[in-house]
Amino acid sequence: MLQTLGVMAGGLGLFLLGMGLMTDGLKLAAGPALHRILAGATRTRLHGLGSGMLVTTLVQSSSAVTVATIGFVNAGLLALGPALWVLFGANVGTTMTGWIVALVGLKFKVEALAMPLVGLGVLLRLTGEGRRHGAFGTTLAGFGLLFMGIALLQQAFTDLAGQLSLPQGEGAAAVLAQLGIGVLMTVLMQSSSAAMAITLTAAQGGLIDMQGAAAVVIGANIGTTVTALLAAIGATPNARRAAVAHVVFNLLTGAVALLLLPWIIDALGHVREALALPPDPAAMLALFHTCFNLLGVLLIWPLASPLTQWLQRRFRASEEDEAQPRFLDDNVLAVPTLALDALAREVARGGQVAFRMVRAALAGAGAPSLARDEAIFSGLDSAIEGFVERLRRAAMSRESSARLAELLRIHRYHESCAEQAGLAAGLALPQRVAADVELARVGFSNAASELLDRCGAVHLSADFEELDVGLLQTGASYEALKSALLKAGANGQLDLSDMERSLRRFSALRRATQQAVKARRRLSLT
Repeated sequence: MLQTLGVMAGGLGLFLLGMGLMTDGLKLAAGPALHRILAGATRTRLHGLGSGMLVTTLVQSSSAVTVATIGFVNAGLLALGPALWVLFGANVGTTMTGWIVALVGLKFKVEALAMPLVGLGVLLRLTGEGRRHGAFGTTLAGFGLLFMGIALLQQAFTDLAGQLSLPQGEGAAAVLAQLGIGVLMTVLMQSSSAAMAITLTAAQGGLIDMQGAAAVVIGANIGTTVTALLAAIGATPNARRAAVAHVVFNLLTGAVALLLLPWIIDALGHVREALALPPDPAAMLALFHTCFNLLGVLLIWPLASPLTQWLQRRFRASEEDEAQPRFLDDNVLAVPTLALDALAREVARGGQVAFRMVRAALAGAGAPSLARDEAIFSGLDSAIEGFVERLRRAAMSRESSARLAELLRIHRYHESCAEQAGLAAGLALPQRVAADVELARVGFSNAASELLDRCGAVHLSADFEELDVGLLQTGASYEALKSALLKAGANGQLDLSDMERSLRRFSALRRATQQAVKARRRLSLT
């Protein structure tokens, strides 16, 4: 018994390791595809549903699709309504794992294929570190380990068939016990795919009957809600909304499927015959898993609009605090390309705060007036730094690493803007100045403010002509203001200490505008 349990534990470990490697490799290799497919999910419900199913089938991880979708919502690229349909589609797409196990893993002697896959995958990974074929190597190695894990699980459950029995029967107590097993497996392993693989191999080995195994599958689906709720702790409002939608979908589907379980099993027996599927428990369970999630889509269809409206009225408190990040969410760290999209949005948002500080200083504001914006920028700066530290632990392609470096450079320019604005605001302007000095000051302030508006514009011409013109105008107006201040100091119209403070103040503001232009140029290229 102990030896058999050891084989089962090893098989489960290989399955989870293989699933993790396979998903990581596919996410790196298919990162751009996630963008293209999910970006087209906004037109109709069916588009969103199909996108969720397709991408989940491609990357073999509903969790990856969930965090990618949340990333799109947080980045403002996908509205909450369409995003929910992508999430519902991901639930259907994840059933592909069951079909792989039932029709491949349990039907063929995959060990002979698994070892070459691991060897070839490791070779590709070693020779292509940071490149796409290296990511495909990781995927191949993951496939090989996954099939080796399935083979060991099948062996273990065959040996346990005569020594161990799982809860059987159709009574309420037995069904609740089976449901609890599914929930517990998913919560402990943090993988509904692993729970599904164990259930399929256990049913194939005769440890549990068809209806009991179906109840375990329902429990595994419900267990994924715990993962979603844990991921939403401390996350952005949109992440919490998506997590609640995921919970509602799975609980509603699970409750209805449990009530109709005997009739669903009977009906699927006829469907299996019509589709000419193998007459074994594994194929039947894979069919049940797919139909069970399609039933959820039918149930949620009329409820989606009211659910979206209800969710949009919830979780608004943190959005009211401008110092809190609105696009950064640890859920998107699993997909570096999307994490970088979210980071780019937050960096741009920090830039808007820095530009606002510069505008206030140009209008004559002192240090107390900038205190609130300084606190906001400081909060965003800390959030960005923490997010980048966590992002750097993820495996990234060379392109993603280069983009991260560019975003850090842009953020540094924004930091310099905020620093220069704070420096300028701390240098008090003289109470009275000559008319020509005031005229020059107004000219510089107007030119610099217009340049900042161009830096904050959504669209700029490809060759940045507007920035070039604004930079020249600001430079010329600064030189005119500098000459007027020096002349006023020389002829006694302005105290020399006031002249020095004014020169330092406007020099800092000119430098701030130069940093803003550098940041805007870089941001357009990321």
